[in-house]
Amino acid sequence: MKNFFSNIKGDAFGGITAGIVALPLALAFGVSSGLGPTAGLYGAIFISFFAALFGGTNTQISGPTAPMTAVSMVIIAGIVAANDGDVSKALPSILTVFLLAGLFQIGLGFLGLGKYIRYIPYPVVSGFMTAIGLIILLTQVLPSVGYYPKEDKEFVSKFKAQAEEVILENILKEEAGEGILVLENFKETISRAEKISLEDIERESQTLAAKNASGTIGAIRVFPRAIKNMNWLELILALGTIFIIYGFKRITKSIPSTLVALVVMSGIAVGFKLDYRTIQEIPGGIPMPKWEIITEFDLGTITPYIFTALTLSLLGAIDSLLTSVVADNMTKTKHKPNKELVGQGIGNSIAAIFGGIPGAGATIRTVVNINAGGKTKLSGMIAGIMLLIIMLLLGPIASKIPAAVLAGILITVGIGVMDYKGLKAIPFLPKDIKFGPVKLSSEVLIMMIVLVLSTFWDLIYAVGIGLVIASLMFMKKIGDLTAKRSDVKPLKEETWADEKSFPKELTQEVFIKHLKGPLFFGSTSEFQQLYQQIPNTASTVIMRLGRMQYMDQSGLYAMEDMLQDLKTKNIEVLFVDLLEQPRYMMERIDIIPDFIPPEHIFNSFKECVKWVKQNIKDNNN
Repeated sequence: MKNFFSNIKGDAFGGITAGIVALPLALAFGVSSGLGPTAGLYGAIFISFFAALFGGTNTQISGPTAPMTAVSMVIIAGIVAANDGDVSKALPSILTVFLLAGLFQIGLGFLGLGKYIRYIPYPVVSGFMTAIGLIILLTQVLPSVGYYPKEDKEFVSKFKAQAEEVILENILKEEAGEGILVLENFKETISRAEKISLEDIERESQTLAAKNASGTIGAIRVFPRAIKNMNWLELILALGTIFIIYGFKRITKSIPSTLVALVVMSGIAVGFKLDYRTIQEIPGGIPMPKWEIITEFDLGTITPYIFTALTLSLLGAIDSLLTSVVADNMTKTKHKPNKELVGQGIGNSIAAIFGGIPGAGATIRTVVNINAGGKTKLSGMIAGIMLLIIMLLLGPIASKIPAAVLAGILITVGIGVMDYKGLKAIPFLPKDIKFGPVKLSSEVLIMMIVLVLSTFWDLIYAVGIGLVIASLMFMKKIGDLTAKRSDVKPLKEETWADEKSFPKELTQEVFIKHLKGPLFFGSTSEFQQLYQQIPNTASTVIMRLGRMQYMDQSGLYAMEDMLQDLKTKNIEVLFVDLLEQPRYMMERIDIIPDFIPPEHIFNSFKECVKWVKQNIKDNNN
């Protein structure tokens, strides 16, 4: 408890700042999900508080994130469509799926599976994150130009015939279920059909129109109609929001630009009494549990979504633990992955009970918290309380926010979440596989498969397919390399024979590290801890790489991060016996010569020792 309140001032600043940053994003993610801004706020409030209280990363700020919202949006759309487009009717099933996802996360933590998240290779994560960005961009184009398919009468009218078929089919299903459908006598069917009103047909037509225009493919399909029916005021509000978000960052980063854009553009819209579209009303009062989850529970409606809930929980686990690694690097601490999963699961479960959308550890908000002085779990709890206070005091005012402003905020989120580092590396990665006469990079191929399938088909299946392909390609590469060097056996971390004659007076100045085996997505976590082993007295590190036969893209960037870290500490790095494939990879992204000049690469340890004797002095005596 003493440690809990050891940094009250810093945690208060960190939590309040992170809460303010989270506000516009929570509203935007809620609207994007299809459940409205209140669901986004509830998700941010409860996940932030409870994930911080029970989690394993002291400085983590949690809440709705782009990946979690993108998957939630697909789940919500599917369940709403199965309930005739009625959100209130679908809500118990939707929240039950979110609750299951939270419970699955708690189970993952108790089973100790948090440590296995690191085995997801970089190209899969890269393709997935870029796909998330594209999904957000494509789905936010329509609201940013003020086009809503359900309100386009000409578009809706195209679905009237189909709507009549759906309504009639539902009548026949009802009769079959009631045991009164008789093929020889359709009197009951005719009687029920005569009660169908024009309003029923219109409502069903709107549902079908919205379904046809949903998702990335739907957005592309109706894009020409959106341009034709563009609302210029909505477009100007969205563009103004985007302009302020990027422009204000050039002035100062001490105030969140998304919040500035939200306040300024909403102020203009309200102040000039513009005829704009607002977000859904945010109710006042204390959040209340949605008991419909229990009272209206139906196992039959949930069963098809159990696998979806599991995959949503896995995505949340990956999202959170990646942010935990970022927090560790900034604070020089070490998170507890399994405890973090339990905390995230509790947060998501409670958020679902109150009607909030699921979330995970949020990188930007966590970084903001740390930079503002947050050090303990109290900061994340304060961020949740801050959002609750804002909702209770400013709910009616927030309800006047233009929908186009939140669309503009989400467009910048979509642009920001893409993995530009991975995309920029595409032309330089080695083309190591052949399809007939065509040579391709296996890592680029995996990235593009995940990217395309995630964007236009299914996020979850795309990641699964990417993992399978990555695993198969990795096994083949390692099998080929092992066949070439089958005489290599594992070595203990000990002084090698040729190191025994190393000058004793320089052992404090020079640190020798052996890398044994491939540096790939499964070993980067241990490799990233390398700098922690380096003594404070060391000014030079010798890395013996003769047994590092292979390096993949995840390993490449782990090496780059480590060298960057050592460079900031003014520690010089020397490579010994660098093999062909790792060298080729490091040359592609200029690790050689930017971090390691050619004169610091030696063919033998003997040559390296000679250089050390000539250039390194004993400064400890």
